[in-house]
Amino acid sequence: MRFEEIISKLKQLENLENVLYRKQKFGIESTNALGITHKDLNAIAKEIGKNNELAIQLFDSGIYEGRLLCSKVFNPKDVTEDLIEKWVVTFENWEICDSFAMKLFSRSKFALAKILDWCNRENEFEKRAAFAIMASYCMFDKKSENELFIQFLPIIKEASTDDRLYVKKAVNWALRNIGKRNIDLNKEAIKQANEIVKLPSNSAKWIANDALRELQKDGVRISDYPRNIYRK
Repeated sequence: MRFEEIISKLKQLENLENVLYRKQKFGIESTNALGITHKDLNAIAKEIGKNNELAIQLFDSGIYEGRLLCSKVFNPKDVTEDLIEKWVVTFENWEICDSFAMKLFSRSKFALAKILDWCNRENEFEKRAAFAIMASYCMFDKKSENELFIQFLPIIKEASTDDRLYVKKAVNWALRNIGKRNIDLNKEAIKQANEIVKLPSNSAKWIANDALRELQKDGVRISDYPRNIYRK
């Protein structure tokens, strides 16, 4: 597909009522949005396939859904640090932040470096990106040993007092995903949550209590990375 064809298709799918609905229902405030569903965007992305040149054109179009498509069709192996830094500062809501973090950044060679860098950023969605990458990386990387993920726990504790909604939700998400990576990390995450809950912060208490509810409930689904890869 050519760039012009994709833009034409996006404009044909425009639904401005959906833009308002998404803002009211999910808190997604977006500039130059067309209100296209992810189902439709995923269908277009599948038709495009991986195409870095088109992805950059789509991002630079300034159309919100064009930027979402960029995150879906750019090959993570080819992303550069310059592009990552160019894109992250434009994030204006949790949806586009998570789309790039999960589909692109967490699968790139810069994932760990950006976790360590962005966890100290001041901007809400740049900081959220660090923990969205962390949460996604826990499930994407099936080979790293527990020590890598245990090193994330102090970072989570430090960020747990940030009371901004989309930061604390991502911090909670990362803690829960570490705890669901395998049974040993489940114990470590629970241990850290029990430390976080003692902090004099409403945000920290919410993060910890929510994580503890999920990680300790009967029937919680826990993976077995990396050990299960050796059992095949």
